[in-house]
Amino acid sequence: MRRGIPRRSVLIGAATVPLAATGLAGTATGHAGAATAATGTASPATPAAKRPKVLVIGLDGAMLHRIRDAEAPHLKRLMADGLAAPSSLYTAPMARTESGPGWSTVLTGVWPDKHKVRDNSFSGADLGTYPDFLTYVEREKPALRTYAVASWGPIPDTIISGEVDDKVATPGEEYDAGTTERAVAQLRDGQPDALFLQLDNVDHAGHESGGASQEYLDALAGVDAQVGELLAAVEGRPSYGEEDWLIMVTADHGHTDAGGHGGSDWNERQTFVIANGPGIAAGSERDDVRLVDVAATALAHLGIEADPAWKLDGVPLGEKVADAFDSVRGELEKAVDETGIAPSVLGWTHTAPDGWKVDNARMGGGGVTEWRGWSFTTDAFWTRTQADQRRELNVRSRGVFAVADPDEWADGQDTEGTFDSTLVSPAWKVTGGTTATLSFVSHYLHDPGQTAQVLVAYDDGEPRTVKTYGADAVARHEKLTLDVPAGASSARVSFRCAGDNTWFWALDAVRLG
Repeated sequence: MRRGIPRRSVLIGAATVPLAATGLAGTATGHAGAATAATGTASPATPAAKRPKVLVIGLDGAMLHRIRDAEAPHLKRLMADGLAAPSSLYTAPMARTESGPGWSTVLTGVWPDKHKVRDNSFSGADLGTYPDFLTYVEREKPALRTYAVASWGPIPDTIISGEVDDKVATPGEEYDAGTTERAVAQLRDGQPDALFLQLDNVDHAGHESGGASQEYLDALAGVDAQVGELLAAVEGRPSYGEEDWLIMVTADHGHTDAGGHGGSDWNERQTFVIANGPGIAAGSERDDVRLVDVAATALAHLGIEADPAWKLDGVPLGEKVADAFDSVRGELEKAVDETGIAPSVLGWTHTAPDGWKVDNARMGGGGVTEWRGWSFTTDAFWTRTQADQRRELNVRSRGVFAVADPDEWADGQDTEGTFDSTLVSPAWKVTGGTTATLSFVSHYLHDPGQTAQVLVAYDDGEPRTVKTYGADAVARHEKLTLDVPAGASSARVSFRCAGDNTWFWALDAVRLG
């Protein structure tokens, strides 16, 4: 949905607090390696006495690959001295690729199936259960100062709660210049500990001229200059050397080449996280970061441990956990039978991680090569095989994940028989007579006649079925309690998917412990 220039808005909440000189620590060129930070702990290079602070800059409708094309020295400096990570979005029916769902996801740290902002109407939203991260800061550390300013009014009007110290919807005639000026004043003269701002003009240029246009690049250059003003305000603070700043830049959605967003085009689904701060290696890139991680990382940097009751989907950038499926990233190949996927996109393999195996003894013949049995793939590859079939809703997988896709496999003209493939884990140690927890991320779409089973075999015994799926179960964290037989010392977990031109099953982060 095109928004255009925002309507005139007003100051919301309390009046601006008296300004006092404070400062930033860790410049855009000097953040990397300052601390172990996403967890908020100090390293020898950063004294523990430094006060953690967070600045989150939202660039509406911006795309990472177009930032790389633009005259954007300040954003590129943040990337060169920190992290640049692409992240893709959901589509309907979870939510449209619009600003309401996008900024709600950034600010709350949960996906739209929780906060329930599915479009710009905010109809049915549950932001009371899942508030913005600034509200969590107020609740956990009320002495900290929180501030938000946005060119798009619904952010302070609707998404950010009234518990935040100050939130401002910039009057329409001031637009991004006014938003920048207000944020600079806070950074230069105030005492903000957590500050969020949103700039809108890149999105406006995308609507007017398209994401592939020179006008879009020009808008990125303009917003980059405003980012430069913000960084200068940070670095010019009198107490800059006494503070430990984490700066993150992100976006709510992308744009089609011709302009617009809301649908399932790959460019519409594009977001990113740029992070510059303690513990973030200069020039680093990651493929396992998701948009929900912004809020979790901000909270962690401020020393706020997320309560499990908050049910955040995001994890702090410093808490990356190795996943077995990610180990095969170097084996990923370009498309063979799939069409419409550029050769530059390396995104599938049948090579299993060490200790894992794919049992295709009952697998039919032929079919689309990429999906002949369980495969290992990425969102950038799998969701491009066929849009709007809910593959895009696999938001809780990260990096490389496993997929059984009878639907795509059956599209091959030489298909024989049916899809029937089993993914088998390594033998994991267990203790007989106790319980163990099997956890995994599952994204399952069901069709009549389709089989999806989780089985466990102890030692050299026969596999036992511990879960059967008989209905859609999309984008879920699963936890199964296993009763380990007396005397058992190892367990193998199997995931069997079978069907005749039916739907699919995606798995990630499989663990037994």
